[in-house]
Amino acid sequence: MSNIKIINTRVARETQDLQTLSKEELIARIQQLESHVTQLRNLLKPKLTSDKQGNKSGSKVFDHKKYAKRHVLLQVAYVGWDYAGFVVQEHTEKTIEAELFKALEKTRLVESRETSNYHRCGRTDKGVSSFGQAVSLDLRSNLSEGKGVFVPNGHQAKVGNTDEIAYVGILNKVLPPEIRVVAWAPVSKTLSARFDCRQRTYHYYFPKANLDIQSMRVAAQYLIGEHDFRNFCKMDVGNGVIKFHRRIINIQIEAIDNSADSYSMIRLELKGQAFLWHQVRCIVAILFLVGQGKEEAKIIQELLDVESNPRKPQYGMASEVPLNLFSCTYSDEDCQWIYDAETLRYVISDYQMLWTENMVKATMLREMLDSLEKLAGIKIENQLKGLVHGIEPKTYLPLMKRQKCESLEERINAYAKRQRIEVTETSS
Repeated sequence: MSNIKIINTRVARETQDLQTLSKEELIARIQQLESHVTQLRNLLKPKLTSDKQGNKSGSKVFDHKKYAKRHVLLQVAYVGWDYAGFVVQEHTEKTIEAELFKALEKTRLVESRETSNYHRCGRTDKGVSSFGQAVSLDLRSNLSEGKGVFVPNGHQAKVGNTDEIAYVGILNKVLPPEIRVVAWAPVSKTLSARFDCRQRTYHYYFPKANLDIQSMRVAAQYLIGEHDFRNFCKMDVGNGVIKFHRRIINIQIEAIDNSADSYSMIRLELKGQAFLWHQVRCIVAILFLVGQGKEEAKIIQELLDVESNPRKPQYGMASEVPLNLFSCTYSDEDCQWIYDAETLRYVISDYQMLWTENMVKATMLREMLDSLEKLAGIKIENQLKGLVHGIEPKTYLPLMKRQKCESLEERINAYAKRQRIEVTETSS
């Protein structure tokens, strides 16, 4: 029996002598480097602009070497509806991460991203929000000792200081209103927000509409445990992801208000250690089909049986807008979050403004809908229409009768033929 080993050629080629590359490979290499340059320009543009403005005003250059550093976790909340995702991207500055580093550099808490020992816990996509995103990095510190405090070579610590920098407060003063730091925690120098996370919790919000919530709960229980979720995600083979086993710790579907009509809001809570690309949104889409009576609960078991069903049936994902990375959990020994009551007052006030704006709009629309339903003398339970991507057919075609996507093996071979990855057979 043999195992498939994938080598990412983009990494492997970095060690090659350019003289050995073909014309096509050189062109591909140049395009890759140009893409990296564009990304770096997006990262550096705000810093260069602020530096020029600072020099014009005669301000002194900030000397980071006069300070020690401290490795910390930051809990970052954001409403991501109008952002292109969390991670910095090549063709836009409208990402949460870009705004976060603008604030970190503006407040002189970091000298640069490259020297900050930075890790993120979750990689949320365009339109996705978070209450509990966590990032780990080295920040400037007022202290000379304490958990996570260290003095890099060539730096000097401010001896005698007992008050740490108010990280949360000063960052929130310069961040956009949709993004707020909620808490911070001093941690050991080796802790990574990504690799040391014990549990990630996602929330997904939706109206009850015409859904049978109990049927959805029954179906959801089949997801608990460790399974191969290749039929519940977008396979990212191009980046070397070929293992799709993940463990879901718990899943709950509960009403979050007291109304009993189709406008009642429901929350799906999903807990696991790690998730695949679009896994939560694919799970929600299938549960919606069960709740609408279009599929039976056993469809979950069929899709998890990758031996019998190795190819994912084509279906639309649930919308990104209701998705929230609600918490990232670390061991109590590793992380003790520090919350400041006064700072939280400002965060609450800022988010209340966003809540008011959106709740006023929702209330206005609800009153208009109530009036329309009275005029028409009918009740329409079609609130889910905008929450699933794709065109809804007039006649529903069951999932297992639909056209199938490529299998994992077919996708690996397709990428190998396009020289995006290299495949080698190794004996096990």
